[in-house]
Amino acid sequence: MPALLATTALLLTAACSSGGGDGGSAGGNGGTTSASPSKQAAGQAPPAKGSVEVVRTVATGLNTPWGLAALPGDGGLLVASRDKGTITRVDERTGAKTELGTVSGVSPSGEGGLLGIALSPGYASDHMVYAYFTSASDNRIVRVLYDPKKPAGEQLGAPDTIFKGIPKGVIHNGGRIAFGPDGMLYAGTGETGDRGLAQDTKSLGGKILRLTPEGDPAPGNPFPGSPVYSYGHRNVQGLAWDPQQRLFASEFGQDTWDELNAIKPGGDYGWPKAEGRSSDGTYQNPVAQWHTDDASPSGIAYAEGSVWMAGLKGQRLWRIPLKGTEASADPQSFLTGTYGRLRTVVSAGGDRLWLTTSNTDGRGSPKSGDDRILELRVR
Repeated sequence: MPALLATTALLLTAACSSGGGDGGSAGGNGGTTSASPSKQAAGQAPPAKGSVEVVRTVATGLNTPWGLAALPGDGGLLVASRDKGTITRVDERTGAKTELGTVSGVSPSGEGGLLGIALSPGYASDHMVYAYFTSASDNRIVRVLYDPKKPAGEQLGAPDTIFKGIPKGVIHNGGRIAFGPDGMLYAGTGETGDRGLAQDTKSLGGKILRLTPEGDPAPGNPFPGSPVYSYGHRNVQGLAWDPQQRLFASEFGQDTWDELNAIKPGGDYGWPKAEGRSSDGTYQNPVAQWHTDDASPSGIAYAEGSVWMAGLKGQRLWRIPLKGTEASADPQSFLTGTYGRLRTVVSAGGDRLWLTTSNTDGRGSPKSGDDRILELRVR
């Protein structure tokens, strides 16, 4: 579908993804979008590459893939299965899959289960893998030792719980974790459908949390002694940093707007008082927003001057070119409908991205070979 351009350079109307839950073409704009209204003149756009192509299918036959982490060197990719509670290593050259084992304590239900994974900053020496999952009582973060010398299926050690007590629900469990450039662990959480949690800074629901690798509130957090880094979120499933160490996050809306936000320490992102852009200066406005049929954003990654955002209900990959913490031009969509629901996108270094589909999650229409990991090239 050809790109829909806004009638002014200052305001673009956007169509976003469905907000309820996880709620062919090579490129173009697959729906209307709304970028930040200031500083969008074409002459101010960064030297960002503006298209993407699928280089190859890396692996097929994955069950409810959610978290994805690239091992150092040619070590392959680790992928978490939401519903099976397992972590599998994928050989990125051959697509061969080796199940490492099951993360003990995972209790999958609805949108919950084994969600985000991340490698320890000291992985080269400690071989620790961090995981965010839904247990019988809460959402929590654990770390497990990965020992590739052990037999397949027995390569994961017992989980060491470093943080617990995050609210759980059938919907809106958040789940993305990532280590930032500062070496701290960031986690996106959801409000589990209990809207009031998002504005309560004493609750862990509807937040971005910032922790030490041991699970303590990180030094310098905006609320002393608290892990809360930002609040007023509905369901955060994407975290990524640009080269200037600025944090961006994707967020599911309800019925009107999904969001890409630039995260400020202590920032209030509005939910449930505001959804999308607001005239109330109390709340942080999004970098870009989409109506809820066009995105349902999950994972995000930064590459070549843009944030790349995977869309679930929208079934497309969005590119949001940046200048600082603002969109420099209209978001563009790619792969619309070609691979179905898209869950996680991860930088593979340089102009490459890893992308996972999410058609076996109960909301998609699986095809032969689903779910899969794709390698993309930004051009």
